Amino acid sequence: MSQINDKNNRYLLSDWRPENPAFWESKGKHIARRNLWISVACLLLAFCVWMLFSAVAVNLNKIGFQFTTDQLFMLTALPALSGAILRVPYSFMVPMLGGRMWTVMSTVILIIPCVWLSFAMQNTATPYWVFIIIALLCGFAGANFASSMGNISFFYPKEHQGSALGVNGGLGNLGVSVMQLVAPIVVTLPVFAFFGVDGVTQADGSTLWLPNASLIWVPLLLLATLAAWFGMNDIASSKASVAEQLPVLKRLHMWLLSLLYLATFGSFIGFSAGFAMLAKTQFPEVEILKLAFFGPFLGALARSVGGMLSDKLGGVRVTLVNFIFMAVFSGLLFLTLPNANGGGNFIAFYAVFMGLFLTAGLGSGSTFQMIAVIFRRLTLERVKQRGGSEEEAQHEAVTDTAAALGFISAIGAIGGFFIPKAFGSSLAMTGSPVGAMKIFLVFYIACVLITWLVYGRKTLNTR
Repeated sequence: MSQINDKNNRYLLSDWRPENPAFWESKGKHIARRNLWISVACLLLAFCVWMLFSAVAVNLNKIGFQFTTDQLFMLTALPALSGAILRVPYSFMVPMLGGRMWTVMSTVILIIPCVWLSFAMQNTATPYWVFIIIALLCGFAGANFASSMGNISFFYPKEHQGSALGVNGGLGNLGVSVMQLVAPIVVTLPVFAFFGVDGVTQADGSTLWLPNASLIWVPLLLLATLAAWFGMNDIASSKASVAEQLPVLKRLHMWLLSLLYLATFGSFIGFSAGFAMLAKTQFPEVEILKLAFFGPFLGALARSVGGMLSDKLGGVRVTLVNFIFMAVFSGLLFLTLPNANGGGNFIAFYAVFMGLFLTAGLGSGSTFQMIAVIFRRLTLERVKQRGGSEEEAQHEAVTDTAAALGFISAIGAIGGFFIPKAFGSSLAMTGSPVGAMKIFLVFYIACVLITWLVYGRKTLNTR
């Protein structure tokens, strides 16, 4: 807390008024943009680390390990579980320690699971429980989203919240695609051979340097840490205690919006974690790692678009239409899967899943815009009704919005655990992922109803 209280700290913004048009145009937007782009870089790398096991798990048995399919699905799911849990305390950190200092700390710590995973993969005697611990440590990377989004929300005025959070979240989410694109390439090259990283020769004569998939992010994490240290700022007015942030938990809208975000972002991160393993079980003849990156890529870009569209058209409209499409794509997926008599169409399966990635990403941006706008509006109205000043209302609105974004992002991340685990359990019990997909379909239909019945009224139009 001393970091944010130090008035001699040149990184501290003691006078920050983004809602003032003159201040924003002359000074505010330039500082906000610099902090946003550094935040994007740090968050992108965090998503790379968070989803490491989605690329590593499918190759572990190729280098000598003997894990079952359900065990491998579990490794892809665990980072999302710990990430979701850790997002709750992470959401408190920016108001307590400052956005700059917390970004530095939360980025540099991600080097630990990257290095440990590289050592674990070089010894086929490494027990399964070690990989479980490393997978849980990768969850620290997923928790960064809550603090990063809360931090950026302090920098931007309400009319730019959707766009700014969409860019930060969308390009940050792009880390999943970047990792799934880079990892399959670097594991075929002796990039870290001079550090003693040995490759494993495959049956076809090719060599696999799987530890490279985690080591490649270490130097980039160091660079991002330095960029955050020298280029980011703390905002004095963002300071808030845990007690000031907890009241949002009493509000019904926080829990309803959490369900919507669970359906959108939870689907994005859950499909990102489990898609490669699922495709491998259904279409083993396809080299899915060469194609897996495209879904997260679409979803990440769509998130930014979702935020921008919501600023123009209204978050409710975009979210409602988006959920309808998610339900349609879920229904179509049943027609593409193999059954007891064989069949199945990979091209159709892949195309429908790309539609799910696209809509999950788009909905992540639109629901986050709804959260920011709804909480800011309701908090301002509540403070004014009790006779509070404009300054008090603005401070409380910013605090409540940031806290809500953190809590809701934590709940949304649980989808990253539930979806891969649901696929693994469904396959283990029935030999098919159809049971899991039926649950997802019902959930999306329920979200259509919640969006329409609760937020489709003019009184809460979130445009």
